[in-house]
Amino acid sequence: MTAHEPAHDGTAPGTGPAAPDTVVPVTQATADDQPRYEPPPSVGKLFFWVLLFVLAAVVVVAGGVYFT
Repeated sequence: MTAHEPAHDGTAPGTGPAAPDTVVPVTQATADDQPRYEPPPSVGKLFFWVLLFVLAAVVVVAGGVYFT
């Protein structure tokens, strides 16, 4: 592209992208800006998942013993 040809994006040659019209000021972080984490599971829900995995392990072992 030569100096007298317009750029493909419609801007004049040698110019960069247009600056934004508005500037957002940087504000101080507040307590609301802190990342929020999921609460830990309740004891009952945790016990249910442990029991489910133990039951699944027993089924796998019993099936292995039965089919051999």
